[in-house]
Amino acid sequence: MKDDPALTAAAVAALRAGGVIAYPTEAVYGLGCDPLDQAAVTRLFALKQRPADVGVLLIAADFDQVRRFIGPAPADAIARVRSSWPGPHTWVLPRAADVPAWLTGAHGGIALRVTAHPPAAALCAAFGGALVSTSANRHGGAPLRTAAAVEAEFGRELAYILPGDVGGLDRPTPIRDAISGALLRA
Repeated sequence: MKDDPALTAAAVAALRAGGVIAYPTEAVYGLGCDPLDQAAVTRLFALKQRPADVGVLLIAADFDQVRRFIGPAPADAIARVRSSWPGPHTWVLPRAADVPAWLTGAHGGIALRVTAHPPAAALCAAFGGALVSTSANRHGGAPLRTAAAVEAEFGRELAYILPGDVGGLDRPTPIRDAISGALLRA
């Protein structure tokens, strides 16, 4: 399905109104909201039935959209991360001092990805910033891969479902520690 600017604009309007939306990512549908809207993030955790201490990752259309969330980090770690973006690579970086705990939960770092998936990148670009990105499913359930499956699972609990195709990955993106390079999620 080709990106439709009107559908993307409707998703952005739902985000700006404090809503939780669903949208296609590299492998699965994601649930997302404005990461700086604590009430929206709280609703997202409630929808997923997920403990808040787990934290969430953020996706963006470009590095400038995630830069404000990153704390002091070695130059070689930043270079490694930036060389993999945009792409299906999620990295945990030291978080900036003003990053709210509702995003990181019990973790000292923040998980970030600059996506190359066209619908997700277009959504972040239109929103003008990074978005929360967590798989569209109830905690512990299988991630959903279609708009129809998201509608069946969440229905009117979501403010908007952005139609589109997920990318070619068969599972959510791997997550690595940007400093050590350690694989945190295969």
